[in-house]
Amino acid sequence: MLSIIQAAGWPIWPLIACSVLALAIIFERLFALRTNKVLPQNALVQAIESTRQGFPSDETIHEIAKIGAVGSVFSAGLQTLASNPSASHADVKESMEMEGRMAAQNLERYLTSLATLASAAPLLGLLGTVIGMIEIFGIQTPGQQQPVELAHGISIALYNTALGLIVAIPSLMAWRFFKAKVDRLVLQMEWSAERFARHLAAMRD
Repeated sequence: MLSIIQAAGWPIWPLIACSVLALAIIFERLFALRTNKVLPQNALVQAIESTRQGFPSDETIHEIAKIGAVGSVFSAGLQTLASNPSASHADVKESMEMEGRMAAQNLERYLTSLATLASAAPLLGLLGTVIGMIEIFGIQTPGQQQPVELAHGISIALYNTALGLIVAIPSLMAWRFFKAKVDRLVLQMEWSAERFARHLAAMRD
């Protein structure tokens, strides 16, 4: 394997760097996008129960903010009411929506980079192959054709394209998987936030 990497030339090193970076992003997102970390089970129930006996204390609001990513959305509405008890339902909802957008942005962290790697890897592989082919044909001299060495050189050059696809295909699949999961989690967070906003409005009536 090391001999192939050495023979493929310098263009293969950016591809290796891309593969390492893509793996790091994939493992980080697998950990960060766990459902129990973003939207724990009964998160909405816990937030509602904390307000059953009246408006929660600052300590309780901070505890709610720690209930996954959705907890910060719940606490945003409570903090708006804590700072301004006469705040309208629209103000409370707007603060929750703003916090929800920030939470959604955090869920999408590094996904753009992963998509970029998936797009760039095949092009880097093709670049390595083209450079390798140029070098191979550049050293050929008329009357001294060596078909075996030429075929071997071409196969080495094509390793760049193969590695580019090996990096790009899993990266693209991972990006699509994470994008779909983020969309699903954001939709669930929006639903929970809407329910909690209605609960706060009913609690004040």
